[in-house]
Amino acid sequence: MEDLNDDDFDSNTPSSTNSSTASEMATLHNPPFHKLVPPLNFCPVEDQLYRSGQPTPINFSFVAELRLKSIVWLEMEDPSESFASFARSCGIRVFHLGLENGPDVEEYLDYDSTVARSNGISSGTEERNQSAKSTANPWDQLPEAAIVRSLEIIANKDNYPLLVCGGMGRHRTGTVIGCLRRVQNWNLASVSEEYRRFAGSRKRVLIELHIEAFDVHSVRINPEIAPSFL
Repeated sequence: MEDLNDDDFDSNTPSSTNSSTASEMATLHNPPFHKLVPPLNFCPVEDQLYRSGQPTPINFSFVAELRLKSIVWLEMEDPSESFASFARSCGIRVFHLGLENGPDVEEYLDYDSTVARSNGISSGTEERNQSAKSTANPWDQLPEAAIVRSLEIIANKDNYPLLVCGGMGRHRTGTVIGCLRRVQNWNLASVSEEYRRFAGSRKRVLIELHIEAFDVHSVRINPEIAPSFL
């Protein structure tokens, strides 16, 4: 085998391959037309099931790429006007399940009284919703009935692709996803770890206890319409 001397290599002259690679890395040939910025605490949960905080206008291009069919909104107050308008323009059904009345207010939000009436949202329902909002404490935990209803929506693949969200996407969203993991027979250590990963230093022991005490048998799951992970 022929010996190679140091003179055979020029350390100051990059090879054509390295030069080409560096050039390609420095040039973005097809930049995206829109900035794709995920919402706060966005994460896939299962196939076509996602969680996040409330999307803002900078996130709308990203959320549009998900081709959502439904959104489960878990806060007591209505979503922001910009988010509601975005959902309406995309034809996304929004379930508002954050109030004390739970399933009584699961009618989807349209923010147009004419369309709301055509979708069966009566003025009586609207008045009850406003009354519940005026007396509700935003620090309260998610009502049990709302958790059950959220999981039943998740258990219906006809609602997919589906986003579960609310506020910062930490506590109420974490409660629903934590209870979903219980239904999936995750061990409690893994459930708590996932909740804490999103809650960070703001984790609440009461929420972890709420998830632990949740009755998984209260959720009705129809095998014919359930997604494959349930």
